Amino acid sequence: MSFMEKVGTIWKRPGEDVVPKDEVPLWLKYGARALGTCGGGIAIFLGLWNCFSILFGGVDCLLSGMWQMIAGFVVIVIEAPCCCFFIDFVHTFSDWADKRPFWHRAVFYLLIGFPPIILCIGLGSFFGSGFIIGCGVLYGIMALGKKAPLEEMRVQAAQQQLGNSNKSNLNLVENATSISISPPPV
Repeated sequence: MSFMEKVGTIWKRPGEDVVPKDEVPLWLKYGARALGTCGGGIAIFLGLWNCFSILFGGVDCLLSGMWQMIAGFVVIVIEAPCCCFFIDFVHTFSDWADKRPFWHRAVFYLLIGFPPIILCIGLGSFFGSGFIIGCGVLYGIMALGKKAPLEEMRVQAAQQQLGNSNKSNLNLVENATSISISPPPV
């Protein structure tokens, strides 16, 4: 059993399929989950740190810290429900979130990550929400999917260039393996 398989069995949820349904690399899938879990914990801690700014009259940083703590908790609930097993609704909410497409989670993490940075510009807000936003970016990358093979990309590029040739003065010379574009005649 390789190291990644051991990590995968640790992070596996009860009832989760053994064979993944998508072609997302394991390192990306579990990396996003680990970043979300650790980043949510860091966001909670730094959100609490931002809340202490009320002692100096920073109401905006208090609101930012409260938002960041709630966002960190929500990310931990979604990414690692085992950390919150004492709350009843956690597993149903986490399972519901796992059934959603990756781009839903990416947009959600980006939306809950930016308000603390906007409300209180500081290192606590930047790093705490930055981990949540980073997790959203990783889910966005997973939503894009696997890159196409080289030959398929060449065929697509050739079809696109042929479709655009009517609109421009480019002369296309097509070969089986490459496309060359010559400049328009002068």
